[in-house]
Amino acid sequence: MLLAIEQGNTNTLFAIHDGSGWVAQWRVATESTRTADEYAAWLYQLMQMQGLDFKFISDCIISSVVPQSLFNLRKLAQRYFDRQPFVIGENTTLGIDIRIDKPKEAGADRLVNAIGGHMSYPGALIIIDSGTATTFDVVAADGGYEGGAIAPGINLSLQALHLAAAKLPRIAIERPARRIGKDTVSAMQSGIFWGYIGLIEYLISAIQSEYGQNMTVVATGGVASLFEGATDKIDHFDHDLTLRGLLEIYKRTLAQHAR
Repeated sequence: MLLAIEQGNTNTLFAIHDGSGWVAQWRVATESTRTADEYAAWLYQLMQMQGLDFKFISDCIISSVVPQSLFNLRKLAQRYFDRQPFVIGENTTLGIDIRIDKPKEAGADRLVNAIGGHMSYPGALIIIDSGTATTFDVVAADGGYEGGAIAPGINLSLQALHLAAAKLPRIAIERPARRIGKDTVSAMQSGIFWGYIGLIEYLISAIQSEYGQNMTVVATGGVASLFEGATDKIDHFDHDLTLRGLLEIYKRTLAQHAR
């Protein structure tokens, strides 16, 4: 079985693929100081609850945007699974062109999404990943990564609003029925939610206009489901996009090593 680890700035996803499909998925808050032993204790209990065991893990692939955590994730694979993990950006085969000025600066998560999107949808793509940051990534029809845009995530924007304004409370993100709020909370919810929809719709239109061809828009990430039904600019909501990208990179890497 393959253990895939996708680590973002807010959450880390652990998922297990048995060769036919994903049989288990778990999320934990990303903490850069969490040790390999802490990861192992947490993961072992969850796997046991689903009838799985560490001995079933035959390989591990890691995508991380938190360099401080990578050491312990690598140690987890080495110490508890006796495997040298595949790490995006280090010892994996992507199989795509990275068409930006500084290819080494391309985030692992954005490249994984580009591959997952190209495997799933034909033609040129805009992939929107909503997490700590909201990224807009352009993928060419041939799968090449063309760059994109990065904006603060909706939760980050909400937190900044609360911290910077003494009288504005911390609120939950909800889709308000009205654009005109009648109290502080509803006004904040309107500004954050519908303002974010405006940001998304504008950037989609601007990117498509600049790119000069039809593009399919795919949304993924932890809070993408918030926007379902709120805009017709997004063609697909795909919550497994990143995992499909990781699985494809794993397969391409194995194929390259077998040559």
